[in-house]
Amino acid sequence: MEIIEKLIKLGLSRYESLTYVSLLEIGPATAYETAKNAGLPTSKIYEVMAKLIEQGLALEMHENSRKRYTALEPQDFINKYRGEINRTINKLEHDLTNYKGQTNVSYIWNMDSYEAFIQITKEAISQCQKELLLSLWPQEAEVFSKDLEQAGKKGIIMASVFFGKEAFNKGQVFHHPIEDTIYTEKGGRGFTLVADQDMAITATIQGTETCQGAWSRSNGFITLAKDYIKHDIYIMKIVSRFDKDLINTFGHKYKFLRDIFSDREALNDNKH
Repeated sequence: MEIIEKLIKLGLSRYESLTYVSLLEIGPATAYETAKNAGLPTSKIYEVMAKLIEQGLALEMHENSRKRYTALEPQDFINKYRGEINRTINKLEHDLTNYKGQTNVSYIWNMDSYEAFIQITKEAISQCQKELLLSLWPQEAEVFSKDLEQAGKKGIIMASVFFGKEAFNKGQVFHHPIEDTIYTEKGGRGFTLVADQDMAITATIQGTETCQGAWSRSNGFITLAKDYIKHDIYIMKIVSRFDKDLINTFGHKYKFLRDIFSDREALNDNKH
């Protein structure tokens, strides 16, 4: 049934999908045999078969004065639809771009599912041409590992703030030292991506089901996300070189450094 649903998404009717799959299973076969195997009314099968033949998905053969039908081979089916879809998308890209009104307004689009987040992020990585900035956790590093690997092969430069002890070697990596504290403060795993100066994505993720985020091509949104990652990298560079001094000055896990509503230091605080 999962295959049937996917065929329906390509534009076939339910009866056409069932008939095509049935022919793959038992063909060459008569219309009656195909209908019985597919669980379809025999009164409908000739109409459905005619539509499949018209679309080039089935072939009618004559064998001993009987009509039999066979299905287009799966790989040929895939090639046929892939070609049609690509041609349609290319034509739409041209037509819709020309159709769109002259406006410079950029919107911020919400993401409320992990599936949507993955899809949009994969597209952003694949479309990137020069530079990727990332702030991510091991779970998302694993999800996008192959995409980032392909980006690296394209010569795209990458810099990441990485929250985790695991190895991560995609571009220049800066490990964040207090990921547990950050997770508690944010209520989940934070994720931010900037692809070139063209698109930015930000999200907070819990498990693999709950995801709240947004993406945009707005220059203001992109600049905000880019500055967030860059300033985190600046801090990571300072921490890696002056960690002991920072702890002595601001306390365990830089408690007073992260307190933005005061300007205290651990040493001064301990004197009182």
